Amino acid sequence: MTNVYCPKELAGYFLEGNTVKAWKYINEQEKLTLLDTYHAMITPAMQHIGYLWETNEISVADEHLATVTCDYVVSRLAHARLASPEKNNRKAMFLCLEGEQHYIGLKMVNSLFEEMGWDTKYYGANLPVEYILKTAEAWQPAVVGLSVSIVYHLPKLKEYIEELSKLPNPPVVIVGGRLTEKYDLKPYCSENTIILKDLKEMREWLNYEQTKSKQDAAL
Repeated sequence: MTNVYCPKELAGYFLEGNTVKAWKYINEQEKLTLLDTYHAMITPAMQHIGYLWETNEISVADEHLATVTCDYVVSRLAHARLASPEKNNRKAMFLCLEGEQHYIGLKMVNSLFEEMGWDTKYYGANLPVEYILKTAEAWQPAVVGLSVSIVYHLPKLKEYIEELSKLPNPPVVIVGGRLTEKYDLKPYCSENTIILKDLKEMREWLNYEQTKSKQDAAL
């Protein structure tokens, strides 16, 4: 087995819509954690596909096929790798802003929270703010994760954060997505918003929260 990962090879399987080869390629690599598989293999493959789309080397149909294939692999991987972690009685919700269709990264984040024992609700792409507010008020999550990848949706990001802060039990808002690496999102966020640039930063935050929760419980 090898631990040399080729994002372009995996991206090729995604673009072919070949779930069998994509799944086999991932399983043939040296055994990785769920985080490392997401971070070192799937994320770079999808970034390469994004580059091909931006440079008009593939069509919208090609990109959609690759996304659906990747979605299948991510779902299967989470099902195969996630055991039955000890629940920590904390809840989190994840969604893309209205008009946002890039949801794969958010789905991987949701899996990482589940791996750490969180109870999650994953809503995927394109959820208008009024619907998430109703659900958040009723379910009272500790965290709401928002994904944004399109610049002209940044005013919507500010709206979502402001509206969530008005809830009787306002959650911690975590913002992720492609724009976090390219732009300063602080003007669109509150002082309490957490901006995380990649999955490793997300895991570091989760580890910190887990340690803090255990320390608080011991007091």
